[in-house]
Amino acid sequence: MCLAIPGKLISITVQLDDTFRQGKVSFGGVVKEVNLFLVPEARVGDYVLVHVGVAISVIDEEEAERTFYYLQQMGEVANEIPD
Repeated sequence: MCLAIPGKLISITVQLDDTFRQGKVSFGGVVKEVNLFLVPEARVGDYVLVHVGVAISVIDEEEAERTFYYLQQMGEVANEIPD
């Protein structure tokens, strides 16, 4: 089973053009570098779903917080945050 984790895009760290970008995403305080190739519409402050170090979609804040809360309750967050 694969799992995507919600996080908040806090900065764009690499931008070769409008498509090829990387950014820092905060997962409840744990910050990781994420590939943003699949979400060219994502802007700093947006919430994204991240799978294996790649943001795969932009989601709203309420959905992100609800999903992260449930993952924390299940004890899955520490094991699933991408490196």
